[in-house]
Amino acid sequence: MVVMHLASIALPLLFSTVPSFVTGIPTSTQPEFYDPRSQGGSMLDNAGSGGGEPLNVIISGQSTPSVLTNSGFLGYAGALGFAIECFGMHMGDPQQANLGDGHGWVNQSVELRQDYGSAPLGTCWESIWGGNHLQDGNLANSEALFLAVSKEENVINHHTISPNGYNIGRDLLVQRAVGKTSFNGVRYTTTMRRIDGLMAPGSQGVNHGIATDGAVVLLTVIVG
Repeated sequence: MVVMHLASIALPLLFSTVPSFVTGIPTSTQPEFYDPRSQGGSMLDNAGSGGGEPLNVIISGQSTPSVLTNSGFLGYAGALGFAIECFGMHMGDPQQANLGDGHGWVNQSVELRQDYGSAPLGTCWESIWGGNHLQDGNLANSEALFLAVSKEENVINHHTISPNGYNIGRDLLVQRAVGKTSFNGVRYTTTMRRIDGLMAPGSQGVNHGIATDGAVVLLTVIVG
């Protein structure tokens, strides 16, 4: 059971990418992503409780450009079995992320949950039983999407993060994504690469003190 927080941090339109957005062809010269830490950002978001959730999945800037827009990412999320929260209702304060793009700490804009094949009613069922969640945002000059993914408990346990929930949530999302998927007639092919060194393993600064293995997974999503 998976939940996704979708946070649009910034959506810069680069003139060099305009032809790619029109044709839907990925730009191979586009960087995969930039390390937020190099410009004062963080690979932990701000969960508002003295800790942060790890940005443990990145959608590469070399993905098909349409996937890296708000509407395009929502379509891709649909291919992975997610939809907007139960009737659009969300409890709790929005989380924030600083991707080092000059925008500082910016709120998430939407939360997605596993839809069990029926949006939005399936997301209501997921809200009861728990699952994973993530946040996403574009990083200036690369258009990469940074996602904070985790597995959470059910409503009785206040949707707290499950034990080892950051690693488990990341891996569940990657398992759903890699290979061929489709949604509303759009076909996606996703490949993955594990990246070490962007985050230190352990629990320092991590929300709820839950340790992570420090790994980040880079997904490249191609439409067609």
